[in-house]
Amino acid sequence: MLEIKNLHVNYGGISAVKGINITVPEKSIVTLIGANGAGKSTTLRTIAGLVKPSDGEINFLGENIIGMDTINIVAKGVTLVPEGRRVFANLTVLENLKIGAYLQKEGINESIDEVYDLFPRLKERSWQLAGTLSGGEQQMLAVGRALMAKPKLIMMDEPSLGLAPLIVNNIFDIIKEINKLGTTILLIEQNANKALKVADYGYVLETGNITMEGNGSELLQNEKIKDAYLGTSKK
Repeated sequence: MLEIKNLHVNYGGISAVKGINITVPEKSIVTLIGANGAGKSTTLRTIAGLVKPSDGEINFLGENIIGMDTINIVAKGVTLVPEGRRVFANLTVLENLKIGAYLQKEGINESIDEVYDLFPRLKERSWQLAGTLSGGEQQMLAVGRALMAKPKLIMMDEPSLGLAPLIVNNIFDIIKEINKLGTTILLIEQNANKALKVADYGYVLETGNITMEGNGSELLQNEKIKDAYLGTSKK
């Protein structure tokens, strides 16, 4: 579904992404793990059209989407759940969801019902201001808002960041459920253990370079991954 070829992204004189290659098969979960500053968020923002690359290709369903406006990329079927949720604090839960459907001309009420089925807590709080929700509820809302655009590919940037362990488990259950319903997922996550457990395939990004890749289960057992990201390596 998504193929990134030789992608380079520069910020001023700094090279943030250095010629990476990533493949995301249809209906899969693919994760990018790595430390802060590795280039993970930059990669997602570039796919979404928010950052312009200096070189490379981003092919979505066989079409190079580099140079497209973000609104057109969303229309093609790609949405981003940004780091930090970025909900509209002064709007209600329902208004936030409707904003996610701004490109949809019909079926909006059905989409809202589908989000509420996935997140019953949001239905209970549909008329509550988003800024008054808990961190976990705001994350649910951010995911629900992205789903309102009926994406073929949903990208998630640190969905578990700052959440209590019980809520983190809930978020990852929801990620698996979204994927089971047919949506492809590209996931950035510092909780490498959780990410690799749900991912079909993973990439390790370090200072703009992919240093390792493989099936999620294989990477979980890799001693270098255990040492650097899981804290479980035996020395």
